Amino acid sequence: MALKLAIVGRPNVGKSTLFNRLAGKKLAIVDDRPGVTRDRRFASGNLGDLDLELIDTAGFEDVDDESLEARMRQQTVLAVEEADIAVFVIDSREGVTPMDEVFAEILRRNDKPVLLVANKAEGKAGDAGVLDAYRLGLGEPIAISAEHGEGMADLYNGLAAMGADTDPEPDPDDEKHVRIAIVGRPNAGKSTLVNKLIGEDRLLTGPEAGITRDAIPVDWSWDGRPVRLVDTAGLRRKAKVQEKLEKLSTADTIRAITFAEIVILVMDATHPFEIQDLQIADLVEREGRGLVFVLAKWDLVEDPQKTLADIIEEAQRQLPQVKGAPIVALSAETGRGLDKLMPAVFKTHADWSTKVKTRDLNDWLQMAIQRHPPPAVAGRRIKPKYMAQTKARPPTFVLFASRADQLPESYRRYLINSLRESFDLPGVPLRITIKSNRNPYAEGEEKAGQGSARAPFGETLPKTGLKAKTRIAAAGKAKAGAAAKPKPHGKAKPQGAKAKPGSPRGRTQKLNRPGTKPKRASRPSSTRGRPR
Repeated sequence: MALKLAIVGRPNVGKSTLFNRLAGKKLAIVDDRPGVTRDRRFASGNLGDLDLELIDTAGFEDVDDESLEARMRQQTVLAVEEADIAVFVIDSREGVTPMDEVFAEILRRNDKPVLLVANKAEGKAGDAGVLDAYRLGLGEPIAISAEHGEGMADLYNGLAAMGADTDPEPDPDDEKHVRIAIVGRPNAGKSTLVNKLIGEDRLLTGPEAGITRDAIPVDWSWDGRPVRLVDTAGLRRKAKVQEKLEKLSTADTIRAITFAEIVILVMDATHPFEIQDLQIADLVEREGRGLVFVLAKWDLVEDPQKTLADIIEEAQRQLPQVKGAPIVALSAETGRGLDKLMPAVFKTHADWSTKVKTRDLNDWLQMAIQRHPPPAVAGRRIKPKYMAQTKARPPTFVLFASRADQLPESYRRYLINSLRESFDLPGVPLRITIKSNRNPYAEGEEKAGQGSARAPFGETLPKTGLKAKTRIAAAGKAKAGAAAKPKPHGKAKPQGAKAKPGSPRGRTQKLNRPGTKPKRASRPSSTRGRPR
């Protein structure tokens, strides 16, 4: 069974860096600015042969009011309660601070095993802070450097001494999670929606915009099916993203969209389908992910029926590439309409994973061609011949046709819309690749054109526009005519005489050896055409 660790401490001591080190990948956003991490983040990792369940937490603040820092402290306390061991991280270069002493007292009252870790201990600058950590009364501190990977062997010994079970427990549920990313503009209600779905205050929420910074995965089960919800940071227009931290959050959100299967685009129902919403929907379609629209804060809308009809019409007009994508109106605050969301998500997931039989596909192709034939390009018709599905998720098809490179884009869109309507695939991105059948004679003609027919005595026929067989036949006729042409009688010229350049007789004499009598050209066997 894996050991569950909660990595806790005050802000900017290196908790997220240690989290990434133990997880083996850069999952949490790391920056020199304190207070980057706000929500609890879970991940699996290992240290040697120890299997670990890691919980990254926000920096501990000694406040107890209604502020954002107080809500972050509540998340940290919850992480300590559900963990097996609390890894208390301090900054060895700064030593023990009053905030560390307050947090150490809270950990002692919690009655949980605590492993004290002094981070940033590379070199000699952190030796004094490591010695100062003894006065916290939490045992011997372990000096490490999460950035450079120093002290990991001592950390392993400390975890193993606390009775960690090194034998991993097999997961009884082998079914893969359905990965769902929840995206949208800042302060659209994404985290509130996740909390309402899972039934607990798992993520930080509030009236402030931009609370979520990391892409936080949350494992959940709906109707017996495992689901992994990924809450993401709000996406603003690219021109407004200037700070480094917001750029990292945006990159993390885009990465979550790339690895998701279904994307839930959360919009404020009071002003939906703004420019940023349209750009996010277009990004999801280009990535080939299933898309579900959510109109949050529906309890603030007056005349819901008319507003919903207008929004559906606007979606069909502005986003034709995801025509028919489901639109769910709900209120995460009151729970109204929440029961319609997950059925729409799994319906889209089933359409996104669909596979169409080749026979049904070609029957549909013939019907689509009869209804609307392809246009003629340069006076020649384009003939679609055969179609097959190459893969699903998203459904991808290949169409074989003559002159595929000349098929207009408008006809491709017609095929996609007809395919979506005929096989009931609303809102699913479809891919159609047009290819031409290879001409088996094209390569042979090309090779025959590159070769040349040999004329008599090694002369090469000039290249013409005729085909190879025609040129060879012409060469044969020329040779037969040359053989049938009569030659005048007479004695041969002496050996030293010059012959006309290029004549067959001259070439023959040049090949004779010196001192030998040149041979006369043989007369044609036929007497036809002999002069009398």
